[in-house]
Amino acid sequence: MKKFLFLSFYLFLSALSAAEITLDECIEKALKNHPDIKRLSLSVAKSRSFVDIAKADYLPQINLNAEYNPINTFVMPQNSQFNTIEDESYKVSAQLNQKIYDFDKTASTVKAYEKEQNRADMTLQDAKALLVYNVKNYYNLALLQSKALKARQKDIQTKEELYKQSLALLKEGLKTEADASSILSALYIAQDNLAITHSELKKALSSLSLYTGEEIDEKSVLKESHPPKEQNGRTLTQNILEKNFSLKGSKEEIQRDALLYEATKAANYGSIDAVASYTHQDTLNEYDTSLVGVMLNIPIYSGGRISAQSQQAKISKEMAKESYNAQKLLLEEEVSDLLIDLERYRHTIKAKEALIASAMATKSIVEGRYKEGLSTYIELLDAASVHLYAELGLLEAKFAINNTINRLEYLQGELQ
Repeated sequence: MKKFLFLSFYLFLSALSAAEITLDECIEKALKNHPDIKRLSLSVAKSRSFVDIAKADYLPQINLNAEYNPINTFVMPQNSQFNTIEDESYKVSAQLNQKIYDFDKTASTVKAYEKEQNRADMTLQDAKALLVYNVKNYYNLALLQSKALKARQKDIQTKEELYKQSLALLKEGLKTEADASSILSALYIAQDNLAITHSELKKALSSLSLYTGEEIDEKSVLKESHPPKEQNGRTLTQNILEKNFSLKGSKEEIQRDALLYEATKAANYGSIDAVASYTHQDTLNEYDTSLVGVMLNIPIYSGGRISAQSQQAKISKEMAKESYNAQKLLLEEEVSDLLIDLERYRHTIKAKEALIASAMATKSIVEGRYKEGLSTYIELLDAASVHLYAELGLLEAKFAINNTINRLEYLQGELQ
């Protein structure tokens, strides 16, 4: 009775120490802690500052200048001769420049940087979606290895029982040492496969820990998440082309380069500015000067710089278009391949489920015949192997389906 109470208490404490973890919690922690998300968030803030820099050209530019010379030599004509006088001098001036019209150069530049800000934001959202996809994969991989671990442990228990039976039958003279040795060899192989599966589970949990920024050990209980939603293949491709963050970022890049091209063309026409200045100067005489007017600046010759910049912007615009088209083709190809894989995995699951049912019946019959000396150890081990690998194959097929659907969700910009 005391042993039973002690065991119950131990199991209770073990259950308390095993923390339950959900997929949503892992995703939330990864989005909060991963350095790539932090880096790209700063990139969005940086691109926003470029918009503010471009908008500054709409506002008046005011400069204040001051000059003081403790020694200044002045030349004064007197009686057909030049006399020099040394004295101190100073000058204080303020200038105001307000752009009136620059043929939409500033407007195009501001819009271009707004598109760049949108593109940076799309890159951030795509990185978040990719991070969610990776976390889902590692979480599902850990679940797969956990279930595979239980299946292999059960297989080891079966082989241990079979080995004990073979030893008992050997004593009765119903089996040979070859039977017991072969089953023992199969047991050792099963134990080795269990160690491999255990190692893969630790790797998956380690990767998941790195993504979430928190330690997840083998005692943690991974809660089964809801199966991903499957969508109609006919509308799926269109949804992906409309919602994919990377593709939307490429569209923003095309518009950005088109606007920059317009801005560089507008630079050929110059600008019209309102100018005003006030100067107070004290040299030999003290006086004030002021100026209010309109100034027209037209670049007549810039050494080919403006035309080269315009050509460069035009090439960048065309490159962005072709980059978008290439990305769209790759996206359509990947979606097509994923949908074909989904259909194949569905057939695989049906086949594995049928194989499990058949293998269980066969295994039960063969085990009974082996006890009666009507089956060989080879038939017995084959039946156990077929059942085990059917179970593992079903788990892997379901894992592959989940990963494929998760990939399709990522391509659609899903963040959960």
